[in-house]
Amino acid sequence: MKKIGKLHLLTDVVLQSRFSHEDLARLGIAGGADTIQLREKGGSTRAMIEVAKRMGGVCRRAGVPLIVNDRIDVAIAAEADGVHLGQSDFPIPLARKLLGEEKIIGGSAATFEEAKICLAEGADYIGFGPVYVTGSKEDAGPVSGPAVLKQVVEAIPLPIIAIGGITAEKVTEVMKAGAYGIAVISAVCCQIDPEGATKALRNALEGLMG
Repeated sequence: MKKIGKLHLLTDVVLQSRFSHEDLARLGIAGGADTIQLREKGGSTRAMIEVAKRMGGVCRRAGVPLIVNDRIDVAIAAEADGVHLGQSDFPIPLARKLLGEEKIIGGSAATFEEAKICLAEGADYIGFGPVYVTGSKEDAGPVSGPAVLKQVVEAIPLPIIAIGGITAEKVTEVMKAGAYGIAVISAVCCQIDPEGATKALRNALEGLMG
């Protein structure tokens, strides 16, 4: 059975420069993140593969899956656990052919229609949002809000991971809307204490899960 975590940490070294991708993976896992996603928009392919390999070592030792954002070539080369693909990225059906059935493939959706596309194309989970205003992505699009999130959860039989402006204070609202879990960037990466920030999110989730 594929391991789709409840707390996805997307590592980022553009919004901040104090911590490396590997640092963030280690600190996030220590704080309770159960899925790590490498989010790297610049640099060479070779460098990204090396980063992904190092992160993969950190994740494997902790039993946490490593997902590579956008780059299926990097995911294959680094033997990552899967990829996360946006609507304009590598097509999910082709990614499945290349990666095989055992790998995790996540899809991004900002609307109900995009969520249906992810389902039809064979995604294992959907990152839906932005649910709230976010400064992490310049092209994030309009905010959907918890009400639309709830509609997607009720209609799409896949784990729905809420993303976009998620903080510990907003965890209750998105989980009550039916989200399977949450994904965060700046709520952890841009904090003075990424491990502590992750723990706060994990505690909020566990409080709801009993």
